[in-house]
Amino acid sequence: MGIYTMENDKLTVVISDHGAELVNLFDRPNQRELIWQADPEFWARHAPILFPNVGKHFGGKYLYEGKEYPAGQHGFARDMEFQRVECDGSMIRHRLTSTEGTRERYPFDFQLDVTHCLEGNRLTVQWDVTNQGGETMYFTIGAHPAFRVNVLPDTEFEDYFLQFAPDVDELSYILLDTDSGTAVTDKVWPMKLKDHRYRLRKDMFDKDALVFDGGQIQWAALALPDGTPYVALESRDFPNYGIWSKPGAPYVCLEPWCGRCDNRGFEGEISAKPGIIALAPGESFTKSYDIIVF
Repeated sequence: MGIYTMENDKLTVVISDHGAELVNLFDRPNQRELIWQADPEFWARHAPILFPNVGKHFGGKYLYEGKEYPAGQHGFARDMEFQRVECDGSMIRHRLTSTEGTRERYPFDFQLDVTHCLEGNRLTVQWDVTNQGGETMYFTIGAHPAFRVNVLPDTEFEDYFLQFAPDVDELSYILLDTDSGTAVTDKVWPMKLKDHRYRLRKDMFDKDALVFDGGQIQWAALALPDGTPYVALESRDFPNYGIWSKPGAPYVCLEPWCGRCDNRGFEGEISAKPGIIALAPGESFTKSYDIIVF
């Protein structure tokens, strides 16, 4: 497993070949690390990519052309070694391609490129998924970066805020069924904001992630106790979004997704899964988001 470092006068960024994962995002002017450093007491990851599925399939499996395939939470890309195919001082591109082993769990031939580009105080992450097979390919894909909270001394988790775009006054979310890890869609919960902010609470993730459907979140930030944002994630035209932390942990994950976990009880063909991406043979899917440091 190797790592690659990019830096300028604003940021030092470290990307691992394992999972093409962002493992460090160091704010140089403020001298603070912003990415969660994978303490296994809470969560032994930094910012994994979720592919070929976001979240869980109901029952830990999915159906494709009448055959059942096993599927772990968030797919397998995050646990694989990517090939470093291109890099310079401000960009690195990693590639993962299907193998005999991946086809046992995911019967499609694919190429997944993950590109990180650094410019000023902004890190752009781009995904390019190509269907290299002869049949329609089905997948979902998402981001899962964990950002440190309590970045100032003598502060608590509940001193910090989630902050949203100026035109957002209220959001709505659904929760996950704790037994199956899939979405409970028959009850929607409101998130009322004050000055476009929502104060973090220690109990807000007691039932796992908050799941926002309908493209509600295009920009979200973590803000200091005085309300000043210190890191934001801009994700235009993503249909789904997750916000999560392990209860008691000093980080929050801001997660733009293209598709999400199954609805609770869904046992149909993967092609009929709500929000699934269908990619024709030879076609590519591209999506990107930006992490901005203040």
